[in-house]
Amino acid sequence: MPPMADTAVVIGGGTMGVGIAYVLAVAGARVDLVDADADLAAAAVARAGDLAEGAVARGKLAPDQVAAVRGRLRPAGRVEDATPGADVVIEAVPERADLKRAVLTAAERALSPALLATNTSGISIGELAGALAAPERFLGLHFFNPVPAMALVEVVVGPATGDAARAVALALVERIGKTAVVVADAPGFATSRLGVALGLEAIRMVEQGVAEPAAIDRAMELGYRHPVGPLRLTDLVGLDVRLDIARNLAAAYGPRFDPPRLLIDMVARGDLGKKTGQGFYTWA
Repeated sequence: MPPMADTAVVIGGGTMGVGIAYVLAVAGARVDLVDADADLAAAAVARAGDLAEGAVARGKLAPDQVAAVRGRLRPAGRVEDATPGADVVIEAVPERADLKRAVLTAAERALSPALLATNTSGISIGELAGALAAPERFLGLHFFNPVPAMALVEVVVGPATGDAARAVALALVERIGKTAVVVADAPGFATSRLGVALGLEAIRMVEQGVAEPAAIDRAMELGYRHPVGPLRLTDLVGLDVRLDIARNLAAAYGPRFDPPRLLIDMVARGDLGKKTGQGFYTWA
């Protein structure tokens, strides 16, 4: 087996951070899960533990593993409260470059990890590395939602990423049971650039009255064998997340990634998809 990070810190207690913390804990790592305060961090740890219960119900995890997984998870209300010198620190805060830079520099300064990674879906690794003291230890680990079920992790190598960091990242991805695809640092990488292009065009089709969301999704599922249609996937990812990525890609590549007015309006009124109960679909 490849070497495993014994200690990990995940910063960000949202859906992605909770999922990443969970898969690391299942693989045997002791994980500090950091959120904005102690109460939010404790709630995020509880949700990660609940993922283990759900995995048992689906036959993906043995019942006697639940307590061990929960026992490997620890909440931290500040970056400074997490384990210093951790083998890996993964930042999973919202998709805003200024916020990510602030979190990453604070984590590097306070924790001095062997590997520092960002779970960005499209922000330049080189841009985020600019303020780091040791950019050779930094790269992107782009997980997909829902993290426990999705097999892919994009390993995004920045211009300053060292070979050692790349090797540790590949070993980590293998050990947690996922498949790594290595891509060079470019806005949107591979998956976000292609996925957002398809999602934005599907939203424009709804906006123009071409077809209902369910019909567009069904056409892609049956006609192109996509497991999930682009509009349902947008609901699962979060319309706000998709909007942020689209704006980043538009800044990099021009108007072909300009977000449709429908997407902007839906985000403005709080219709963010599954997490709010309403997006292109109504969710229970």
